[in-house]
Amino acid sequence: MQTVSFSSAEVVPSWTVGELVVHRVDEVPLPAPTGRWLLPGATAEVVARHDWLRPDFADRDGALRLASHSFAFSVNGLRVLVDTGIGNGKPRANPAWHDLRTDYPERLAAAGFPPDSVDLVLLTHLHTDHVGWNTRAQDGGWVPTFPIARYVTSRTEREFWAGHPMDEARTQMFRDSVHPVEKAGQLDLVDLPEAGLDLAPGLRLLPTPGHTPGHFAVRLDSAGETALITGDCVHHPVQLPEPGIGSCVDIDPRQSEATRRTLLAALADTGTLVLGTHFPPPTAGRVTGGAGRHRLTPVPPDSGPGTD
Repeated sequence: MQTVSFSSAEVVPSWTVGELVVHRVDEVPLPAPTGRWLLPGATAEVVARHDWLRPDFADRDGALRLASHSFAFSVNGLRVLVDTGIGNGKPRANPAWHDLRTDYPERLAAAGFPPDSVDLVLLTHLHTDHVGWNTRAQDGGWVPTFPIARYVTSRTEREFWAGHPMDEARTQMFRDSVHPVEKAGQLDLVDLPEAGLDLAPGLRLLPTPGHTPGHFAVRLDSAGETALITGDCVHHPVQLPEPGIGSCVDIDPRQSEATRRTLLAALADTGTLVLGTHFPPPTAGRVTGGAGRHRLTPVPPDSGPGTD
């Protein structure tokens, strides 16, 4: 059991995008072995080729730094949360995710998004570390953490898992973190055209398939500025100069790489703020440089750790 506590003195990191403010809601840093398992192609030799990854995104020995967090923001009157992490008290095959005890709800409240105030939960895909706080324990079962929220994922994503053979660990995840939301009538499935889907002015879901068939990224536009929340189409900044490095759990590795290359080309030198769903602090940055030379130029938060 891993316990993470939150001090009321901590400031929630946030970034301004036009007239919007995006908050990073931390759950837990992921242990060093995660990078070697998740991105096996990111060897110490590969990491050493890119000095800019250290010290923020990799350790001196080449171990990747990764984290689990959500992003919260308000847009067009909607209070929105993107992905819900691993969750508390849940039986998981991965020891680093098993039976967590974190203060994630307190961090949400500190960001100004207590669970009963959230209108929209966007699930970039249905993997264990992105749906865990969909639900919380109550009376020996699991109930939706966000009682008034509409939970949104792509129809392609849900239908894929409905027909995909699942081991007991993934079946358990659906039992405790997806099915209760469906039974409550709060899960909405959306069809994503190639150009994306606008859920509200300034809020667009962009299909980024490969890691899973229905994966999407989240684009925000406000007052001439743009941000992109990656989900898992990019797990770590090492994949910017090395887009051929894929995740060991990519459903379609070739599609995942193609998506990554297309996305990075579209982001490079545009000034778009990229917010990585597993990027460790400083978490946000801008993609610069050409193909094969892409890098993330960090953008510190307006408030919270890393702010002068």
